[in-house]
Amino acid sequence: RMGVKPLFYYHDEKLFCFASEMKALMAMGIPKEIDQSSLATYLQLNYIPSPNTIYKSVCKLETGHYLNINQIGSTAEISKVCYYELEKEIKEQPKINSYEAAKKEFRQLMTDAVNRRMIADVPLGAFLSGGIDSSVVTGIAAKQTDRLKTFSIGFKDEPMFDETEFALSVSKKHSTEHTVFNVSNDDLFNIVFEVLDYLDEPFGDSSALNVYLLSRETKKQVTVALSGDGADELFGGYNKHMAEWRIRNRGWMESLLINSQPFWQWLPQSRHSKLGNTIRQFNRFAEGARMNPADRYWSWASFGTEKEVINLLKDKVIDDEYFSRKKESVKFISGASDLNDVFRNDMSLVLVNDMLVKVDLMSMANSLEVRSPFVDYKVAEFAFKIPSDFKINKTGRKKIIKDTFSDLLPAEVLQRNKQGFEVPLLKWFRNELRSLIDDDLLAENFILRQGIFNPESISQIKHRIFNSSSPGEAVHRIWGLIVFQYWWKKNMDL
Repeated sequence: RMGVKPLFYYHDEKLFCFASEMKALMAMGIPKEIDQSSLATYLQLNYIPSPNTIYKSVCKLETGHYLNINQIGSTAEISKVCYYELEKEIKEQPKINSYEAAKKEFRQLMTDAVNRRMIADVPLGAFLSGGIDSSVVTGIAAKQTDRLKTFSIGFKDEPMFDETEFALSVSKKHSTEHTVFNVSNDDLFNIVFEVLDYLDEPFGDSSALNVYLLSRETKKQVTVALSGDGADELFGGYNKHMAEWRIRNRGWMESLLINSQPFWQWLPQSRHSKLGNTIRQFNRFAEGARMNPADRYWSWASFGTEKEVINLLKDKVIDDEYFSRKKESVKFISGASDLNDVFRNDMSLVLVNDMLVKVDLMSMANSLEVRSPFVDYKVAEFAFKIPSDFKINKTGRKKIIKDTFSDLLPAEVLQRNKQGFEVPLLKWFRNELRSLIDDDLLAENFILRQGIFNPESISQIKHRIFNSSSPGEAVHRIWGLIVFQYWWKKNMDL
């Protein structure tokens, strides 16, 4: 129902084939023509939303659907049937307007969701990052077993992003058997090409490297792992959610930030320093505040603009088909005072096409099954039966998660801000990966031979990476291009 597992399919007048991975379809020798609208979308989001793929001929089956194949003589009629739609399911269910009643129901639903996912005849554990979501799942699961195995990654070269102390405090509180995998930037770099080789289509979320490492090490001890995926999208855990709340409920501070945009846009912006990232966020906030809600949502989900994509591609592929898909990708955004429209859109776009894909790809690459209680359909239905101010308000994000499960969380975990982790891409681009960029995947002679990208635009992006103190989103643009070029050379350059 929620899109946890993928299904790819291809059909023509003589053949129908389907698989959980695209490489199985490719083994059938099906046509491999790039879908230009998919490419344009990928160059903004760093992933390709379903039902489309990088190939014109291959589709991903949408969440809550099945395919019906009706054989009539020598031909077959193929149709998609929707068997589950969240809006229809909750339409007849009463809204929950009492905060205390909501907490009580949420607690029971999450307990049931975790317990169901602990049924296994193989060793089971849990990812434990030290954040709110995985800590809640761990706390519930630990009550059902004598000594739960938990796993986290420590980043010894990036102390700003290291969360091991918080994970250890949760482990101590719930007496889990905790393992920390301390990895260096070299450890991450050493698996870059393993990850790139596994991808069947371009997928440019660089945090897949972290999930790959965590899955690989976790698989050495268990076969199934619980995770906290889905909570951010359903219950308002991202910085962009608070930014959206502040725009829809703006006061003098927000107005000051917005009116100061001419100042922010001239300062150095980078994800790789606290000050540079703060300036970057201020500038994106000010830019977004001047857009309508749907355009703002798309902008904040993207690493580049349509204008940049047009300049980047040799052939101008921003056409009616692209805009039709984009409109579908933001179909839940209404701009209402209640932010559930944003959370619902995140569920259908970001969760399904980025977060769940990342976890599924990287865990399956290591033969590890990951189960996500927050993505239980009953939990998802609950999330949209409550008003958004149960989730986010001026005091912070994921309010109902923190209040419902405060007894399971150490004080230092409960009070901390959300912590992400940025793979040290900029360092790699300027050092270990520079030759791959300059002399191979983004070399001018290869770009000209390939005939997809505008060499001048590629050169400008490389200049921002190698020579600018304000690379901004160019870091993720380059990573997305590396992923695409590596995939293209492996699959299309025959």
